[in-house]
Amino acid sequence: MVQRVAVIGAGPSGLTSIKGCLDEGLEPTCFESSDDIGGLWRFKEKPEPGRANIYKSVIINSSKEMMSFSNFPPPADLPNNMHHSEVLLYLRLYAQTFNLLPHVRFQTTVISVRQTTNFEVTGQWEVETESREGQRETRVFDAVMVCTGHFTQPHLPLRDFPGIESFRGKYFHSWEYCSAEGLEGKRVVVIGIGNSGGDIAVDVSRVAEKVYLSTRSGAWVLGRVGPGGLPLDVVGSSRMDALIQKLFPSWANTMLEKKLNQALDHKLYGLKPKHG
Repeated sequence: MVQRVAVIGAGPSGLTSIKGCLDEGLEPTCFESSDDIGGLWRFKEKPEPGRANIYKSVIINSSKEMMSFSNFPPPADLPNNMHHSEVLLYLRLYAQTFNLLPHVRFQTTVISVRQTTNFEVTGQWEVETESREGQRETRVFDAVMVCTGHFTQPHLPLRDFPGIESFRGKYFHSWEYCSAEGLEGKRVVVIGIGNSGGDIAVDVSRVAEKVYLSTRSGAWVLGRVGPGGLPLDVVGSSRMDALIQKLFPSWANTMLEKKLNQALDHKLYGLKPKHG
């Protein structure tokens, strides 16, 4: 018996879910509220509420060797660390190769997902959707796969910054950041030294008068390229490396810290994190 599956979202997870369903002989229907695939990796000039957002200069930190789908290696001419436009290209090639697009209903928003009245017997779900024109429809599915991501709602804890209400400058979340345009000659503070914080601080530093990068607990700073020009995330990823880490965790951690400090003395720059 054919099992009908609702897939919510046509980003990387949604696309692989569609393919996984087809491989198992299931009947997937993917609901995508926008007019295109890609999710997070679809760049938009202006952030859209309720959707993930990226900035113009984003380059993926994971190498293509580590982030690629196991059954669909990226084209050889793509760089080890891809620009967001190249990640989207890869996703388009994936969708085209496995003929996934016919299973996607674009500009269709899922309004609600609820159990059917006889759920205990059938295990089925009622999925209510709304089209761009406002037309609502309810369909029954045997399973639901939620692939909507988790970078859609920015968190801006303004109450943690006393006096922010009297600040005359501009403040915003990285979710709103598109490019350094408008920050020329400004003095900028970037709060947080995660991937986005580091990226944006570098991006803005090209045009700003001064950029400060604020971190509460420090971080290990490392680049994308490892020894010999190999992608950093494939270095130390062998089964032997994993075994050494498991048998001698303290020694392995000490050796790793020593190697990281060869490029940058984290303690000297006040960056050595409180965590290992």
